[in-house]
Amino acid sequence: MSESRSRWTDIAGDDAGERYAARFAKLAESGADMHGEARLCAELLPPGARVLDAGCGTGRVAIRLAELGYDCVGVDLDDSMLEVARRAAPELTWILADLSDPADLGSVGVGSFDMVVAAGNVIPLLAQGTEARAVAGLAVRLRPGGLLVSGFGLDAAHLPLASATVTLADYDAWCEASGLALERRLATWDGAAYDGGGYAVSVHRRTPGG
Repeated sequence: MSESRSRWTDIAGDDAGERYAARFAKLAESGADMHGEARLCAELLPPGARVLDAGCGTGRVAIRLAELGYDCVGVDLDDSMLEVARRAAPELTWILADLSDPADLGSVGVGSFDMVVAAGNVIPLLAQGTEARAVAGLAVRLRPGGLLVSGFGLDAAHLPLASATVTLADYDAWCEASGLALERRLATWDGAAYDGGGYAVSVHRRTPGG
């Protein structure tokens, strides 16, 4: 694992997986739409595509995409979250690894995914100073032409933190340095156009020489 603690580790408890799963179960019971992330991903690539759910948590996005016919792998650094994912979908591959640690991420195939999705504020919750390295590590998992789809908060109102840790300019610069070009920017996973608000979904594509 990397030498720095992720921001997620700092805010999560030992039973984060169970608490996180319970929260989303209540949302589902209330009738809330739980699959916006998977729906957008499915609009970008056809079934059969190979998808890496980076920072997969309890597996909500990967499990839904697998139900839709995608070949999914989930990776997360929180084993309590992965325990929930394994129980829910034991047939899928769930990998315990730190996205910011190239050596730790070594078991996740390089150049073997059509899409990497990082939902749920994955990028802002990385350890401080490791963000560029993590983005580079995700980029090399993509096949040429593959997509990195990431959604995260840009202010405290859209983060489980006191303040924002990442700007879109920062993120775009890390992507560009990793051979990724911006294709679309949205305000929500439902596809609304981005208007400068506090949350953004970005779709970057790995360039031929990236």
